[in-house]
Amino acid sequence: MRDRLAIAAFVVQAFVLAVLELFFLPLRLDGTLLPKVADYPFPVAVLVAIITTPLLVMGAASYARRPLAAAAPLLVWLVTLLVLGVFGPGGDAMLVNDWRTLLLFAGGMLPSAVAVGAFMGRQARAGDQ
Repeated sequence: MRDRLAIAAFVVQAFVLAVLELFFLPLRLDGTLLPKVADYPFPVAVLVAIITTPLLVMGAASYARRPLAAAAPLLVWLVTLLVLGVFGPGGDAMLVNDWRTLLLFAGGMLPSAVAVGAFMGRQARAGDQ
C-alpha cells in the first residue's frame, strides 16, 4: 500500500510539473516578466523538464515492481503536455510552434526513457540471479 501511495505522489508531481512547464515554455527576455534582452526565448521549462522528469521516474522506480509503474510519471507527464498543450484551457493551444516545444518533449522524455530502461535492466539482472 505504501508503495502505491509513493508512486501516486510521483504521478501527481509529474502532472503539476507538466502544467507548470507548459505555462512557462513561452517565456521570453522581452522586458515584461524578465529583463529585456532582444526578445530572446528563455526556455527555463526545458531545463526543469530535463532535471525533474527523470528524477520522478527514478523515484517511482525505487518503489515499483513493474516497468509500467516505474514509467507512470513519464506517461502522465507526456499525456498532460499533449492534452493541455493541444486542447488547453478555453480551447487555446498552449504549445508554441517552434524549437522550444521539441526541446521540451525531448528533454523530458529521453532522459526519463533511459531511467525506465535502467530499471528494466536492473529487473532483468535480478531475475537472472
